[in-house]
Formats: sequence, structure tokens, C-alpha cells
Amino acid sequence: MTNIKNYRNIGISAHIDAGKTTLTERILFYTGINRKIGEVHDGLATMDWMKQEQERGITITSATTTCFWSGIDNKYDQHRINIIDTPGHVDFTIEVERSMRILDGAIMVYCSVGGVQPQSETVWKQVNKYSIPRIAFINKMDRLGSNYFDIINQIKNKLNCNAVPLFLPIILKDTFLGLVDLIEMKSIYWNENNYGSEFFFDKIPDDMLNISNYWRNNLIEISVESSESLLNKYIDNNLSNKDIIFGLRKKTLDNSIMLITCGSAFKNKGVQPLLDMIIEYLPSPLDIPDIKCIEIGKENKKEIYINALNKNFSALVFKIYSDPCIGNLTFFRVYSGNIKSGNFVFNSNKNCKERLGRIVQMHANNKFEIKEVNSGDIAAVIGLKNVSTGDTLCDIKFNPIIFENIEFPNPVISIAVEPNTKLDQDKMSIAISKLLQEDPSFKSYVNNDTGQTIISGMGELHLEILTDRMKREFNIDFKMGKPEVSYRETIKKLVRKEGKYIRQTGGRGQFGHVFIQIEPCYDKNYIFVNNIIGGAIPKEYIPSIDKGIQEQMKIGILAGYPIVNIKVSCYDGSYHPVDSSEIAFKIAGSIAFKKAFLDADPVILEPIMKVEVITPIEYMGDIIGDLNKRRGIINNIKENFNNKIIISYVPLSEMFGYSTDLRSKTKGRANYSMEFLKYKESPKYILDKIINKKNINNK
Repeated sequence: MTNIKNYRNIGISAHIDAGKTTLTERILFYTGINRKIGEVHDGLATMDWMKQEQERGITITSATTTCFWSGIDNKYDQHRINIIDTPGHVDFTIEVERSMRILDGAIMVYCSVGGVQPQSETVWKQVNKYSIPRIAFINKMDRLGSNYFDIINQIKNKLNCNAVPLFLPIILKDTFLGLVDLIEMKSIYWNENNYGSEFFFDKIPDDMLNISNYWRNNLIEISVESSESLLNKYIDNNLSNKDIIFGLRKKTLDNSIMLITCGSAFKNKGVQPLLDMIIEYLPSPLDIPDIKCIEIGKENKKEIYINALNKNFSALVFKIYSDPCIGNLTFFRVYSGNIKSGNFVFNSNKNCKERLGRIVQMHANNKFEIKEVNSGDIAAVIGLKNVSTGDTLCDIKFNPIIFENIEFPNPVISIAVEPNTKLDQDKMSIAISKLLQEDPSFKSYVNNDTGQTIISGMGELHLEILTDRMKREFNIDFKMGKPEVSYRETIKKLVRKEGKYIRQTGGRGQFGHVFIQIEPCYDKNYIFVNNIIGGAIPKEYIPSIDKGIQEQMKIGILAGYPIVNIKVSCYDGSYHPVDSSEIAFKIAGSIAFKKAFLDADPVILEPIMKVEVITPIEYMGDIIGDLNKRRGIINNIKENFNNKIIISYVPLSEMFGYSTDLRSKTKGRANYSMEFLKYKESPKYILDKIINKKNINNK
């Protein structure tokens, strides 16, 4: 069994097509897990095991695997590296979010030509959110137009990161040959005839000595900043390479620097030094800060911190996959203690206990049964029934704890799905319930007016993949409606209104009477304030007023979309000692809110997307014109080798079918990426169009 200090739990993240899965494939080959290399473009990559991934050549779901590495020339003890290969497409950002929640370190992959792209920035924010130490691999150094130092400057400027080169590329006449190791001050070259398995060391090329010395001195200066003892060694001219590594590791673990290396995963160069960097600079479970959680005692709750040395078992569920053959597969990260298959665990979030059946170690979609898991492990268990993503599993013998939950983004696009037969309808209900359990960014509901089932997701591709899975995995035949945007409703001014609900039925009646004030609130979706004084409304009825308002906000008023960014203050009212009830005040609150909302300059908010188009210069005019027609605002235009990068902000409603139009306009030579930016007030004619559409649908 591997000592916990030799564990590395890492994620590989980047913008789409930066080469994450290709890099993972090489890691598995060089660590001996795979005996041959599978290529993404052939649909044979180990980690892209879904049919949809193999057909599209992209990663859709985060895949987990484990490998072992003892360093170049076996200079380390054997280290266990648990890897999660995450998607790069913005539609599957939930996969990155929940993976980052449980990881200790990250490899950020950047294309040596594309540089820091939109999803690179999104992933960076997610890594920052969880304060994960990271190293960077600048990939595709074999491509024409690659520029190592330009990408480093982009990392520094766009991501506000102290990027520090640890290796330099050796390039001769636009050919990427190898690396200069700035710690050992020697060069590394790979034998291209055996998939990069063999490599040799040599002296640094003469024309690179000056630049190598410059960047090595930079490494030393950064390293000695971390410790006074290192600084003294440096002054005494007694600083060893081991000391430099120690100082750089310390700076990496506190996130004050990100060490940079480079290579070409596809050309099998630069991967082994990256593996050494994972061991030398990324944290073990013992190095990460103690994890905050809530201990649920018999009398009260209190905040505590645990670490990998705690003996009581605790784990966080970060993913659920519905396997058509074996049922639910629950992925979890163990934070403390150990547990064996067959033991019982307590689900603190669901307040129930369950028996752990088969525990498996995952290698993409392959499962290898194991008997127990220990602190630091990432594994999966088959057969848990009452469990959701973000649940805490812990030892039933001690006070249960709850880890901080995982935050999930709200969907921005919806479509209607209509089964063709009654049998398909029954199967669709089962399929949707399983997909909902798997994917917290996927939502579904039944439209009460039309009776249609509406499914919502993070983008067109997200819904396309989900509906394709419903057809293939669950054998459902259904029709799909046009995509619909998830708009929001809000107000622009302060209004006060009265709401009164009186009903006489011959016996005891209903009486509720409230005065409320509503106003815009831009930093939160909803705030309710109780300003009742003097007992005008008994305090037991106040929650009912709040509930009535919140229920009205969920279903909307203008066009049936959720209402956001509103502060409500209940400041007066009256009650009847006999006829007043919770339901009466709930209805009165809803009535008052609806009246106030309609008088408060209501508006529709539409999702705005940040769209980045990379195109040859000859098509730039056509693309800008098309984006303007789509109500886009051009934010910036940049140079990228022989291409132009056009950054614009475009309403999501105008982006449907854009990939087809872009291919048509540029003969397939341009590509684009898109991510959610913000909600913004829609123009008056769009508001009228949305309301008219609602009225027509309701007739």
C-alpha cells in the first residue's frame, strides 16, 4: 500500500482541444498502465470512453484513473497518482467544478498557439475558488506558430499569475527538439522512433546558455524568497538543487507561483518531466489545509476541521453515474480514515445509513474491485441508492459531519421533449430521473399549460448529448422542440403595495392583509425583511408571507420566468383573531407582490454569452457583420499568428445555429467558443416579443 505522503490527487484541465486527453493518454503509457497509445482523433483514447466522446473527439464527462510513477531513472519512491481528466467545453463546466472540489493539485494545459482561451479563464477561476496548487504544461510545441514565452506572458497578464518557467524549449528552424532542465542545467531529447519512451540527456546548446542562466537565476531568486535559511545558503554560495526544489515547492503550495513546462503530447515529448513535477511540486493529502465541516452533535452543531490523519472515516460524493448494467456508480473522495466493502456508512445529508457493497477502482469506464479505501483515495461504490452529488459519507459510530456542498451553475437553455408512445413516456421518466441524479446542471419540469416535458442545460451541445444518451442508452423515441432561453424577470424601481385576501364560506373564513415594499437588489437574488412592529401581523404568519412571495417568484409574472434581484420588506398589515391563517397570509403576500411587481417597471433579463471567434483575417468583416446582426457587441480584436481573435458579447437567444453559419461563412476554417457572462436587460421589442409568445401559447 502506498504511503499517503506519496499520494497525488490531480486534475487535468484546459480549454477545449488544448490536448488534455492526449496528455493523459501519454501519462498512462509512460507509467505502464497502458501498453499502447490511443489517439483522440481515432476515437481510441482510454479516457474518452463514451460513444459520444469517441464520435466528436471531445471530452464530455470527467474520467478517473490511477497510475504509479517513481520518477525519471527511478529517483523517487513509488508515488500513486490519481488523475481526473476533465472536459474543456463550457457546456460541461459542472464536470470541472465537482472534480476541482475534491482534488489537491491541478495541471493547467495551454495550447502553444491558442494560449489562454475563454475556457482556460473559466477553469482558472474554478481552481482559484478552491485554492488548488497548480503547474502548467504548454502543449503542442511542435505546431507552426508556437510561442512559449508569449503564452507565459498571456498567463501572467490574463490570469494575474506569477508564471515561472522551469523548463525551456529547444527549437531549431521551427522544429521542437527537446527541453532544457533549469534545475539540473542540462538538455533532454526524445527518441521519436519508440513513442518517446527513450530519452537521453546532453549539455545545453551553446546558443541557449545565456537565456538558460538567466531563467535559472530567476528560479533561484524566487526559491530563496520562501525561507530565510535558503537565503542564507544562497548568500554563503551553498545552495543545492534540492534546496531550490524545496523553495519552489513551498511557493507552489501556497499558490504564489505556477511553475511552467512545455512539450508536445502528440509527438511524445516532455511528458516524463511533467510527471516528475507532479511528484516534486504538487501536494499530497498531508500538505493540503485542514477541511472545514460541520459536526452534527446530539445537542448542537459546531464547525470543526479535519485532515488526512483523522482516524474516523469521512468522504465526499462528487459524482454519480448511472451504469446501464450495474446501476448507480457513486464516486467519492476519502478525506480521513478508512472503510471496507460490506461496512455501513452514514449519509449525513440524507440522515440515513447505507451498506457499502462493491468498492471499485476506476480506470476510465473499467472497474477493478478492491476491498477497502483509505484516506486520500478516490474510488467508486456500486449500489448506493439514496445518495446525491455533494453528500457526505461518514462513520456511523461517531458524531456525523457534513462537508461544504458543491455549488452548481443554473441552466441557460431549454427544449421540449415529447415521447411518441405511452411506453416511451414511461421510459423517459426513468431516463430523466437517472440523468438528473447524474448531472446537477441538468433540470427538468412539466409545463402545466402545454403538458410538455421541458429539459434545461448549459448549452446546445449539453442538451444534444443528453438527448442522444436518452435515445441510445434508454432506447426512447421522442420529438424535440426548438431550444428556449432561460430568461429572468426583475424590476427597476421601488414600489409599495397592499395585498388583501378575504374569503367567507359560511363558517370560519380566511383573512390575510399585508403591506409590502419591493425594490431592486443587485447583489442577491432575493432578500426578505420583516419590518413589522407593534404586532400588526403576528410573527407566526411572517414566514407564510415570505413563502407566498417566493412561490410567485419561481413561476414569474411577466412571462413565466423566475424572478431575481429583488428585496421585499413587509412593513404593515392586519389580522383577524379567528379567520387569519398561514394560507391566508401566504396568498395575501403573493397578491401584494404581484401588484407591486407590475407597477415597478418590470423587465426581462436575457443571458449574455462571451463569444470568442478565431478566424483567418479574410473572413473577419463577414463575421463581425454577422455578430452585429445578432445584437453582439464587439469587445476586442486580437492577433493570433495568421488569425484574428474576435471577442464579443452576444445574447444567447441569437446564437442558436451559429456553428453551422460560421462553418458556411468561413468554409470551415473558423471556430468559436462560448461561455455564460451575465444576465442583462433585454430591449423593449424583445420583451414585447416574449410576452406576445407567451400569450399565444396560453390561448
